Amino acid sequence: MPDQRPRRIVVGITGATGAVYGVRLLERLGAVPGVETHLVVSDAASLTLHQEVGMQRREVEALAHVVHKHREIGASIASGSFQTDGMVIAPCSMKTLAAVAHGLADNLVARAADVILKERRRLVLMVRETPLNLAHLRNMTAVTEMGGIIFPPLPSFYHRPASIEEMVDHTLDRVLDLLDIENAAAPRWSGMRST
Repeated sequence: MPDQRPRRIVVGITGATGAVYGVRLLERLGAVPGVETHLVVSDAASLTLHQEVGMQRREVEALAHVVHKHREIGASIASGSFQTDGMVIAPCSMKTLAAVAHGLADNLVARAADVILKERRRLVLMVRETPLNLAHLRNMTAVTEMGGIIFPPLPSFYHRPASIEEMVDHTLDRVLDLLDIENAAAPRWSGMRST
């Protein structure tokens, strides 16, 4: 029997605040056997990565199995015939959200997301902006209607996180669930005890 291909997850990192989510997602996916990550980092993301997590683009790219250039429209992930199992844009800027919502595939992050949607695969956008204006909300609605998942990385506190790292990981536990990636270490809600 021929070997099965790895589960391919596309990760896009754009220039919105929250670069730590993209970096940590790559670290988490890199530790899962049988998962192959395909990374695209926008030009604006390079600045945010340096500002927020003190990493150079090449350091982040080293966390991925395959790296594609932001303007490489001929990349494998730009075609639906290249089989992938989902995509996460972490973080997702409002510019990228708008491009996805309106099918403006003028860079590889937006084109790969467009491919994921047209092939009816799982797309998760970790959108970052506040407050939201009407254009942002309408773009989120459009992507949702196309089958994408809008996932603002809002921290939860019911698990009583003791650090920023715990908050980030808890959010990414949910993202891994959405990708159907086994994650036995994730805390599971078992109900609230009455007082």
